[in-house]
Amino acid sequence: MRICFTLRVRPDRIDEYKARHREVWPEMRAALSKAGWRNYSLFLAEDGLLIGYLECDDFDAALAEMARTEVNARWQAEMAEFFVGDGNADERMRPLDEVFHLD
Repeated sequence: MRICFTLRVRPDRIDEYKARHREVWPEMRAALSKAGWRNYSLFLAEDGLLIGYLECDDFDAALAEMARTEVNARWQAEMAEFFVGDGNADERMRPLDEVFHLD
């Protein structure tokens, strides 16, 4: 299944957000892969609009698997201040409806 979601990065934190994602911890990358996240990409607009795309077999199961990991808890705690709104990013990801796909 293909998943696309949006979040909002605080405009004053965009540069640091980009820097953090140039150096995602190896153990975080491994946990995402083990949880079934494939072909995962993040795209960030100048105004802070963040668009995420990933492929997985079951999005709810992939999120639940990540929620059980210690490394994700650390990552989410460190990244929470970068986002507009309350709660961690994983809890606010809501898949968008796919309206067109071309193979």
